[in-house]
Amino acid sequence: MERLIGTVARGLRAPIFKQGDNLVQLIPDLLDQVYQQEDIKIGQKDVLAITESVVARTQGNYVTIDQVAEDLNRDFAGQTLGVIFPILSRNRFAIILRAIARSQAKKIILQLSFPADEVGNHLISLEQMDAAGLDPWTDVMDEAQYRKLFGQQNHEFTGIDYVAYYKEIVEAEGKECEVIFANSPFTILQHTDYVINCDIHTRQRTKNLLLKRGAKCVRSLDDIMNQSIDGSGYNPQYGLLGSNKATEESIKLFPRDCQELVEAIQVEVARRTGKTIEVMVYGDGAFKDPVGKIWELADPVVSPGYTSGLEGTPNELKLKYLADNDFKDLSGQALKQAIQQAIQDKEADLVGQMATQGTTPRQLTDLLGSLCDLVSGSGDKGTPIIYIQGYFDNYTN
Repeated sequence: MERLIGTVARGLRAPIFKQGDNLVQLIPDLLDQVYQQEDIKIGQKDVLAITESVVARTQGNYVTIDQVAEDLNRDFAGQTLGVIFPILSRNRFAIILRAIARSQAKKIILQLSFPADEVGNHLISLEQMDAAGLDPWTDVMDEAQYRKLFGQQNHEFTGIDYVAYYKEIVEAEGKECEVIFANSPFTILQHTDYVINCDIHTRQRTKNLLLKRGAKCVRSLDDIMNQSIDGSGYNPQYGLLGSNKATEESIKLFPRDCQELVEAIQVEVARRTGKTIEVMVYGDGAFKDPVGKIWELADPVVSPGYTSGLEGTPNELKLKYLADNDFKDLSGQALKQAIQQAIQDKEADLVGQMATQGTTPRQLTDLLGSLCDLVSGSGDKGTPIIYIQGYFDNYTN
Protein backbone atom coordinates (compact mmCIF):
# COMPACT_ATOMS: atom_id res chain seq x y z
CA MET A 1 0.00 0.00 0.00
CA GLU A 2 1.26 3.48 -0.87
CA ARG A 3 2.38 5.55 2.08
CA LEU A 4 0.17 8.61 2.60
CA ILE A 5 2.02 10.34 5.43
CA GLY A 6 4.98 12.61 4.75
CA THR A 7 6.76 14.63 7.43
CA VAL A 8 5.77 14.01 11.06
CA ALA A 9 7.09 16.09 13.97
CA ARG A 10 6.45 14.84 17.49
CA GLY A 11 6.98 16.83 20.65
CA LEU A 12 8.41 14.48 23.27
CA ARG A 13 7.43 14.97 26.89
CA ALA A 14 10.60 14.92 28.92
CA PRO A 15 11.69 15.17 32.54
CA ILE A 16 12.49 18.59 33.98
CA PHE A 17 16.22 18.53 33.39
CA LYS A 18 18.53 19.93 36.06
CA GLN A 19 22.17 20.91 36.29
CA GLY A 20 24.47 17.91 36.03
CA ASP A 21 22.01 15.64 34.19
CA ASN A 22 23.74 13.54 31.52
CA LEU A 23 21.88 14.20 28.27
CA VAL A 24 24.00 11.69 26.37
CA GLN A 25 22.31 8.97 28.44
CA LEU A 26 18.97 10.52 29.40
CA ILE A 27 17.83 11.51 25.91
CA PRO A 28 18.51 8.08 24.39
CA ASP A 29 16.70 6.63 27.44
CA LEU A 30 13.69 8.77 26.54
CA LEU A 31 13.90 7.69 22.90
CA ASP A 32 13.94 4.03 23.96
CA GLN A 33 10.62 4.60 25.75
CA VAL A 34 9.14 6.51 22.81
CA TYR A 35 10.11 3.83 20.30
CA GLN A 36 8.48 1.21 22.52
CA GLN A 37 5.32 3.00 23.63
CA GLU A 38 4.47 4.58 20.29
CA ASP A 39 5.66 1.67 18.15
CA ILE A 40 7.90 3.97 16.11
CA LYS A 41 10.38 2.48 13.69
CA ILE A 42 13.53 4.50 13.06
CA GLY A 43 13.51 5.80 9.52
CA GLN A 44 16.22 7.07 7.23
CA LYS A 45 17.56 10.44 8.45
CA ASP A 46 15.18 10.86 11.38
CA VAL A 47 15.97 14.05 13.26
CA LEU A 48 16.18 14.51 17.02
CA ALA A 49 16.16 18.15 18.12
CA ILE A 50 16.84 19.43 21.64
CA THR A 51 15.95 22.93 22.75
CA GLU A 52 18.92 25.06 23.78
CA SER A 53 17.49 25.75 27.23
CA VAL A 54 17.68 22.06 28.17
CA VAL A 55 21.35 21.97 27.22
CA ALA A 56 22.18 25.19 29.06
CA ARG A 57 20.31 24.03 32.18
CA THR A 58 22.16 20.74 32.39
CA GLN A 59 25.46 22.56 31.87
CA GLY A 60 24.62 24.99 34.66
CA ASN A 61 25.44 27.78 32.23
CA TYR A 62 24.20 30.64 34.40
CA VAL A 63 25.63 33.97 35.50
CA THR A 64 24.53 36.45 38.14
CA ILE A 65 23.90 40.12 37.55
CA ASP A 66 26.83 40.91 39.81
CA GLN A 67 29.15 38.72 37.73
CA VAL A 68 28.09 40.49 34.53
CA ALA A 69 28.64 43.84 36.21
CA GLU A 70 32.13 42.73 37.27
CA ASP A 71 32.94 41.79 33.68
CA LEU A 72 31.83 45.24 32.52
CA ASN A 73 33.79 47.14 35.14
CA ARG A 74 37.16 46.39 33.53
CA ASP A 75 36.23 48.59 30.56
CA PHE A 76 33.50 50.93 31.72
CA ALA A 77 34.05 51.78 35.41
CA GLY A 78 33.71 55.54 35.93
CA GLN A 79 32.61 56.17 32.33
CA THR A 80 29.42 57.52 30.81
CA LEU A 81 28.24 54.38 29.02
CA GLY A 82 26.25 54.29 25.80
CA VAL A 83 23.93 51.31 25.41
CA ILE A 84 22.62 51.19 21.86
CA PHE A 85 20.12 49.15 19.84
CA PRO A 86 18.76 46.80 22.53
CA ILE A 87 15.73 44.71 21.68
CA LEU A 88 12.54 45.38 23.66
CA SER A 89 12.18 42.29 25.82
CA ARG A 90 11.48 41.57 29.48
CA ASN A 91 12.93 38.09 29.07
CA ARG A 92 15.90 38.82 26.81
CA PHE A 93 17.25 42.26 27.60
CA ALA A 94 15.75 43.77 30.76
CA ILE A 95 17.87 41.55 33.00
CA ILE A 96 21.01 42.45 31.01
CA LEU A 97 20.19 46.15 31.36
CA ARG A 98 19.93 45.69 35.12
CA ALA A 99 23.43 44.19 35.13
CA ILE A 100 24.76 47.06 33.02
CA ALA A 101 23.21 49.56 35.41
CA ARG A 102 24.73 47.75 38.38
CA SER A 103 28.22 48.15 36.97
CA GLN A 104 30.45 51.03 38.04
CA ALA A 105 29.60 53.08 34.95
CA LYS A 106 28.85 56.70 35.89
CA LYS A 107 25.76 57.25 33.72
CA ILE A 108 23.78 55.32 31.10
CA ILE A 109 22.83 56.81 27.74
CA LEU A 110 20.21 54.44 26.30
CA GLN A 111 19.79 54.73 22.53
CA LEU A 112 16.69 53.02 21.14
CA SER A 113 16.03 52.47 17.46
CA PHE A 114 12.68 53.54 15.99
CA PRO A 115 10.01 52.78 14.91
CA ALA A 116 10.99 49.24 15.95
CA ASP A 117 13.87 47.25 17.36
CA GLU A 118 15.98 44.81 15.37
CA VAL A 119 13.54 41.91 15.74
CA GLY A 120 10.38 43.91 15.00
CA ASN A 121 9.06 45.01 18.40
CA HIS A 122 7.56 48.42 17.71
CA LEU A 123 7.92 51.47 19.92
CA ILE A 124 5.61 53.28 17.53
CA SER A 125 3.85 52.23 14.34
CA LEU A 126 5.04 53.17 10.89
CA GLU A 127 1.88 55.22 10.50
CA GLN A 128 2.64 57.18 13.68
CA MET A 129 6.16 57.83 12.49
CA ASP A 130 4.96 59.03 9.10
CA ALA A 131 2.27 61.24 10.63
CA ALA A 132 4.91 62.88 12.82
CA GLY A 133 7.02 63.58 9.74
CA LEU A 134 10.02 61.68 11.07
CA ASP A 135 12.80 60.40 8.85
CA PRO A 136 14.16 57.23 10.51
CA TRP A 137 17.46 57.56 8.63
CA THR A 138 18.36 61.00 9.91
CA ASP A 139 16.12 62.21 12.72
CA VAL A 140 17.07 62.03 16.40
CA MET A 141 14.74 62.52 19.38
CA ASP A 142 15.28 62.94 23.08
CA GLU A 143 12.78 61.55 25.56
CA ALA A 144 10.86 64.83 25.88
CA GLN A 145 10.38 65.06 22.11
CA TYR A 146 9.33 61.43 21.95
CA ARG A 147 6.73 61.91 24.68
CA LYS A 148 5.41 65.11 23.10
CA LEU A 149 4.87 63.33 19.81
CA PHE A 150 3.69 59.92 21.01
CA GLY A 151 2.89 60.00 24.73
CA GLN A 152 2.78 56.61 26.43
CA GLN A 153 3.13 53.70 24.03
CA ASN A 154 2.33 50.21 25.32
CA HIS A 155 3.60 47.18 23.40
CA GLU A 156 0.83 45.37 21.56
CA PHE A 157 1.50 41.98 23.16
CA THR A 158 3.12 42.72 26.53
CA GLY A 159 1.31 45.94 27.46
CA ILE A 160 4.66 47.43 28.53
CA ASP A 161 5.84 50.98 27.83
CA TYR A 162 9.45 49.95 27.22
CA VAL A 163 10.88 53.45 27.37
CA ALA A 164 9.60 53.92 30.91
CA TYR A 165 10.36 50.31 31.86
CA TYR A 166 14.00 50.39 30.76
CA LYS A 167 14.59 53.79 32.34
CA GLU A 168 13.13 52.59 35.64
CA ILE A 169 15.44 49.55 35.60
CA VAL A 170 18.51 51.76 35.32
CA GLU A 171 17.33 54.26 37.91
CA ALA A 172 16.46 51.48 40.36
CA GLU A 173 20.18 50.65 40.42
CA GLY A 174 20.99 54.24 41.38
CA LYS A 175 22.15 55.36 37.94
CA GLU A 176 21.11 58.36 35.89
CA CYS A 177 19.55 57.29 32.59
CA GLU A 178 19.16 59.47 29.52
CA VAL A 179 17.08 58.02 26.67
CA ILE A 180 17.55 59.02 23.05
CA PHE A 181 16.03 57.69 19.84
CA ALA A 182 18.16 57.28 16.71
CA ASN A 183 19.01 54.66 14.11
CA SER A 184 22.57 55.74 13.36
CA PRO A 185 25.21 54.21 15.63
CA PHE A 186 27.20 57.42 15.32
CA THR A 187 24.62 59.36 17.33
CA ILE A 188 25.86 57.82 20.56
CA LEU A 189 29.34 59.26 19.94
CA GLN A 190 27.94 62.75 20.53
CA HIS A 191 27.42 61.64 24.14
CA THR A 192 30.22 59.16 24.94
CA ASP A 193 33.10 57.17 23.46
CA TYR A 194 32.32 54.08 25.57
CA VAL A 195 29.62 51.88 24.06
CA ILE A 196 27.88 48.53 24.38
CA ASN A 197 26.15 47.74 21.09
CA CYS A 198 23.31 45.32 21.77
CA ASP A 199 22.21 44.49 18.23
CA ILE A 200 22.30 40.80 17.40
CA HIS A 201 22.72 40.06 13.72
CA THR A 202 24.39 43.34 12.73
CA ARG A 203 26.68 43.53 15.77
CA GLN A 204 30.04 43.19 14.04
CA ARG A 205 29.30 45.90 11.49
CA THR A 206 28.03 48.27 14.18
CA LYS A 207 31.12 47.70 16.30
CA ASN A 208 33.46 48.22 13.34
CA LEU A 209 31.73 51.47 12.34
CA LEU A 210 31.99 52.89 15.85
CA LEU A 211 35.65 51.97 16.22
CA LYS A 212 36.51 53.46 12.84
CA ARG A 213 34.72 56.66 13.87
CA GLY A 214 36.93 56.94 16.96
CA ALA A 215 35.08 55.24 19.82
CA LYS A 216 37.52 54.39 22.62
CA CYS A 217 35.87 51.14 23.74
CA VAL A 218 33.08 49.15 22.11
CA ARG A 219 31.82 45.80 23.34
CA SER A 220 28.94 43.88 21.81
CA LEU A 221 26.92 41.37 23.80
CA ASP A 222 29.05 38.48 22.56
CA ASP A 223 32.08 40.16 24.18
CA ILE A 224 30.47 39.99 27.63
CA MET A 225 30.65 36.82 29.75
CA ASN A 226 32.66 34.90 27.15
CA GLN A 227 34.84 33.62 29.98
CA SER A 228 34.03 32.57 33.52
CA ILE A 229 33.90 35.14 36.31
CA ASP A 230 34.40 33.61 39.77
CA GLY A 231 33.24 30.17 38.60
CA SER A 232 30.24 31.45 36.64
CA GLY A 233 28.89 30.07 33.41
CA TYR A 234 30.11 31.56 30.15
CA ASN A 235 29.87 31.22 26.39
CA PRO A 236 33.17 31.71 24.53
CA GLN A 237 31.47 32.35 21.18
CA TYR A 238 28.26 34.20 22.02
CA GLY A 239 28.71 35.70 25.48
CA LEU A 240 25.35 37.20 26.51
CA LEU A 241 23.79 36.72 23.09
CA GLY A 242 20.94 34.21 23.21
CA SER A 243 20.56 34.55 26.97
CA ASN A 244 17.31 34.56 28.93
CA LYS A 245 16.21 35.73 32.34
CA ALA A 246 16.42 32.89 34.88
CA THR A 247 15.62 34.70 38.15
CA GLU A 248 15.56 38.34 39.21
CA GLU A 249 19.30 38.06 39.85
CA SER A 250 20.53 35.53 37.30
CA ILE A 251 20.74 34.90 33.57
CA LYS A 252 20.77 31.63 31.62
CA LEU A 253 23.30 31.78 28.82
CA PHE A 254 23.16 30.19 25.38
CA PRO A 255 24.63 26.67 25.69
CA ARG A 256 28.23 25.88 24.81
CA ASP A 257 29.90 22.72 23.47
CA CYS A 258 26.78 21.81 21.49
CA GLN A 259 28.67 20.11 18.67
CA GLU A 260 30.26 17.61 21.01
CA LEU A 261 26.87 16.91 22.58
CA VAL A 262 24.95 16.18 19.38
CA GLU A 263 27.69 13.92 18.06
CA ALA A 264 27.83 11.98 21.34
CA ILE A 265 24.04 11.48 21.35
CA GLN A 266 24.15 10.31 17.74
CA VAL A 267 26.81 7.73 18.65
CA GLU A 268 24.87 6.52 21.70
CA VAL A 269 21.60 6.10 19.76
CA ALA A 270 23.48 4.18 17.06
CA ARG A 271 25.05 1.95 19.72
CA ARG A 272 21.63 1.11 21.14
CA THR A 273 19.63 0.77 17.93
CA GLY A 274 22.11 0.14 15.15
CA LYS A 275 20.61 3.15 13.28
CA THR A 276 21.99 6.61 12.62
CA ILE A 277 19.75 9.58 13.31
CA GLU A 278 20.61 13.25 12.92
CA VAL A 279 20.76 15.38 16.07
CA MET A 280 20.61 19.14 16.56
CA VAL A 281 20.25 21.77 19.28
CA TYR A 282 17.78 24.53 18.42
CA GLY A 283 16.79 27.89 19.82
CA ASP A 284 14.57 30.51 18.22
CA GLY A 285 13.02 29.66 14.91
CA ALA A 286 13.66 32.05 12.02
CA PHE A 287 10.18 33.29 11.15
CA LYS A 288 8.19 36.50 11.35
CA ASP A 289 4.81 37.05 12.98
CA PRO A 290 2.44 38.73 10.49
CA VAL A 291 0.40 40.54 13.16
CA GLY A 292 2.98 41.81 15.62
CA LYS A 293 5.66 42.13 12.90
CA ILE A 294 8.10 40.37 15.23
CA TRP A 295 10.96 38.42 13.70
CA GLU A 296 11.43 35.53 16.09
CA LEU A 297 15.20 35.14 15.81
CA ALA A 298 16.55 36.84 18.96
CA ASP A 299 19.19 34.11 19.32
CA PRO A 300 22.47 34.59 17.43
CA VAL A 301 21.80 31.40 15.40
CA VAL A 302 18.93 28.94 15.11
CA SER A 303 21.14 25.92 15.78
CA PRO A 304 24.42 26.14 17.71
CA GLY A 305 25.22 22.47 17.06
CA TYR A 306 24.11 19.78 14.59
CA THR A 307 25.38 16.54 13.08
CA SER A 308 26.87 16.50 9.59
CA GLY A 309 23.78 15.12 7.85
CA LEU A 310 21.99 18.41 8.50
CA GLU A 311 24.45 20.58 6.62
CA GLY A 312 23.37 22.43 3.50
CA THR A 313 20.10 23.56 1.93
CA PRO A 314 17.19 21.68 0.33
CA ASN A 315 17.67 20.46 -3.22
CA GLU A 316 14.07 20.25 -4.37
CA LEU A 317 11.98 20.57 -7.48
CA LYS A 318 8.73 22.53 -7.32
CA LEU A 319 5.96 20.01 -8.04
CA LYS A 320 3.39 22.57 -9.14
CA TYR A 321 5.93 24.05 -11.58
CA LEU A 322 6.43 20.62 -13.13
CA ALA A 323 2.68 19.99 -13.24
CA ASP A 324 1.91 23.39 -14.80
CA ASN A 325 4.81 23.49 -17.25
CA ASP A 326 6.86 20.41 -18.11
CA PHE A 327 3.94 17.96 -17.77
CA LYS A 328 0.94 20.23 -18.33
CA ASP A 329 -0.57 17.85 -20.88
CA LEU A 330 -0.52 14.85 -18.50
CA SER A 331 -2.95 13.90 -15.75
CA GLY A 332 -3.70 11.10 -13.33
CA GLN A 333 -1.23 8.23 -13.06
CA ALA A 334 0.78 9.41 -16.06
CA LEU A 335 1.36 12.80 -14.41
CA LYS A 336 2.33 11.17 -11.12
CA GLN A 337 4.81 8.84 -12.79
CA ALA A 338 6.35 11.64 -14.85
CA ILE A 339 6.89 13.80 -11.76
CA GLN A 340 8.33 10.89 -9.81
CA GLN A 341 10.76 10.18 -12.64
CA ALA A 342 11.80 13.85 -12.75
CA ILE A 343 12.55 13.72 -9.03
CA GLN A 344 14.57 10.53 -9.40
CA ASP A 345 16.54 12.06 -12.28
CA LYS A 346 17.16 15.46 -10.70
CA GLU A 347 20.71 16.75 -10.45
CA ALA A 348 22.60 16.86 -7.18
CA ASP A 349 22.72 20.68 -7.38
CA LEU A 350 19.65 22.41 -8.79
CA VAL A 351 20.77 25.98 -8.10
CA GLY A 352 19.66 28.30 -10.90
CA GLN A 353 17.18 25.94 -12.51
CA MET A 354 13.70 27.33 -13.15
CA ALA A 355 12.02 24.21 -11.79
CA THR A 356 13.25 25.10 -8.30
CA GLN A 357 11.56 28.53 -8.17
CA GLY A 358 9.38 28.91 -5.11
CA THR A 359 11.33 26.37 -3.06
CA THR A 360 12.95 27.62 0.14
CA PRO A 361 16.72 28.21 -0.24
CA ARG A 362 17.41 28.29 3.49
CA GLN A 363 19.77 26.26 5.62
CA LEU A 364 18.28 22.93 6.65
CA THR A 365 18.98 23.67 10.30
CA ASP A 366 17.10 26.99 10.06
CA LEU A 367 14.08 25.29 8.51
CA LEU A 368 14.14 22.40 10.98
CA GLY A 369 14.74 24.72 13.92
CA SER A 370 11.73 26.83 12.95
CA LEU A 371 9.59 23.70 12.74
CA CYS A 372 10.84 22.56 16.14
CA ASP A 373 10.27 25.94 17.77
CA LEU A 374 6.65 25.96 16.62
CA VAL A 375 6.05 22.37 17.75
CA SER A 376 7.65 22.74 21.18
CA GLY A 377 6.33 26.22 21.96
CA SER A 378 7.84 28.31 24.73
CA GLY A 379 5.34 27.74 27.54
CA ASP A 380 3.99 24.78 29.44
CA LYS A 381 3.75 22.06 26.79
CA GLY A 382 6.65 20.17 28.37
CA THR A 383 7.99 18.97 25.02
CA PRO A 384 11.51 20.41 24.74
CA ILE A 385 12.65 17.54 22.51
CA ILE A 386 11.30 17.09 18.99
CA TYR A 387 11.47 13.91 16.91
CA ILE A 388 11.00 14.40 13.16
CA GLN A 389 10.45 11.69 10.59
CA GLY A 390 10.07 11.92 6.83
CA TYR A 391 11.55 15.41 6.49
CA PHE A 392 14.03 14.25 3.86
CA ASP A 393 11.53 12.13 1.94
CA ASN A 394 10.12 13.21 -1.39
CA TYR A 395 7.23 12.21 -3.67
CA THR A 396 9.02 9.06 -4.75
CA ASN A 397 9.36 7.52 -1.26
